[in-house]
Amino acid sequence: MLVGVLLSRMVARFPDRTSSRPVRPPFIEVGTAVLFVLAALRFGLSVELPAFLFLAAVGTLLGVIDLQHRLLPNRIVVPASGIAAALLLVASIPDQHWGALLRAALGAAVLFAAFLVLALIAPSGLGMGDVKLAALIGLYLGWIGWAAVVIGAAAGFVVQALVALVLLATRRIGLRGELPFGPAMLFGAVLAIAWSGTLLL
Repeated sequence: MLVGVLLSRMVARFPDRTSSRPVRPPFIEVGTAVLFVLAALRFGLSVELPAFLFLAAVGTLLGVIDLQHRLLPNRIVVPASGIAAALLLVASIPDQHWGALLRAALGAAVLFAAFLVLALIAPSGLGMGDVKLAALIGLYLGWIGWAAVVIGAAAGFVVQALVALVLLATRRIGLRGELPFGPAMLFGAVLAIAWSGTLLL
């Protein structure tokens, strides 16, 4: 919960420019705690756990900021990618998981390239923040495996489409309404990570 409180304060530092319904702090604290528990259940007391706890924390922070402000700040995404890479490097040393580390780097590169192409084709649907977030997500999903990369990326689009349909059906947005994509991308990653283990969501 302490991490959640810290994340809540970090979110509050961003000026609210777009959202009339800010995400309240209890949601951030509880959401972070739930993700920490899920990560612990998925990875146990392994060398990978710190890296995925970091993903849970930074993912919650980025998801809430994007949901509330339509923004994925470079000052968070870029350093987070470096820290994540360092944590996965440390995790690869004890059992020499160099193949997983290489796959993580390739996963980051593949999703970055794929989302960059999509952003260039449809700039109104994807921003450069989404592209950089894709690299961070690809790093983790690549560590797990190529199936996780594919499932996580696809799940993000499916989640976004379902949310858009619900909001359209309830008239919360119009046909030209814009939705932040970061939360759906992160949720898709959570689904892929959970699917890859014994934990069923």
